[in-house]
Amino acid sequence: MAAGKEIRGKIKSVENTKKITKAMEMVAASKMRKAQDRMRAARPYSEKIRNIAANLSQANPEYTHPFMIQQDQAKKIGLIVVTTDKGLCGGLNTNVLRLVTQKLRELEGKGLQVETVAIGNKGLGFLNRIGAPVVSQVVQLGDTPHLDKLIGPVKVLLDAYQEGKLDAVYLTYTRFINTMKQEPVLEQLLPLSSDKLKADESSHSWDYIYEPDAPTVIDELLIRYVEALIYQAVAENMASEQSARMVAMKAASENAGNVIKELKLVYNKTRQAAITKELSEIVAGAAAV
Repeated sequence: MAAGKEIRGKIKSVENTKKITKAMEMVAASKMRKAQDRMRAARPYSEKIRNIAANLSQANPEYTHPFMIQQDQAKKIGLIVVTTDKGLCGGLNTNVLRLVTQKLRELEGKGLQVETVAIGNKGLGFLNRIGAPVVSQVVQLGDTPHLDKLIGPVKVLLDAYQEGKLDAVYLTYTRFINTMKQEPVLEQLLPLSSDKLKADESSHSWDYIYEPDAPTVIDELLIRYVEALIYQAVAENMASEQSARMVAMKAASENAGNVIKELKLVYNKTRQAAITKELSEIVAGAAAV
């Protein structure tokens, strides 16, 4: 019964794996709800600060912030890549990094250089493997994104754009649609498009009193707006991560159950064949006597 013993060992191993995947599924499910609530809570803030920035930019048309000026002299592009710190979440990171690869090829085809910022271990490892220049990074964000951890690394690209060293800054992450669907997104962060900063026509036109002056207020507000966009992207990516991990671990647990059933069937057939063989040998020996 050497074969039977080997099959029993495989069954035990798969059962242990199933316990792990089941536990990871339950942990991801508990974290998923908190991540989704955090992501949804950040959306109204991003929308409100966008409306205020749009109203301010229209109320003071004689001043244009550097974030809204199209640069085309540097021949260099910034790219912020948001991925997860951990794996086992299906094709979540693969889909985002495929978008990044396509964008890098497109930019290289146009003769443009690229500087990247990695948010998450998976993206950092990928960018290092392909040899993309990483100017800053942030990893091990945990289950809750903190803006103070994100501002420093991202500010490198924002300052470079303000100084005219970058022509544009792009942001790539995974947008949360629902528990079963997450969508990889690559969007232009800078320069801020006029469509994004379009004021709500149904709202009243406001006249503002600036303290100390209009440029200072608009500068601070647009920086907060860009930071809010990045925070929202990280929050969306975390909600997508937990949802994708829960679905992936659920599928892994189901697959492990199917493998256990197949192995038990093979084990029973092997055991039955061994018993039949022993009976045949006993009968043959008795007949010979």
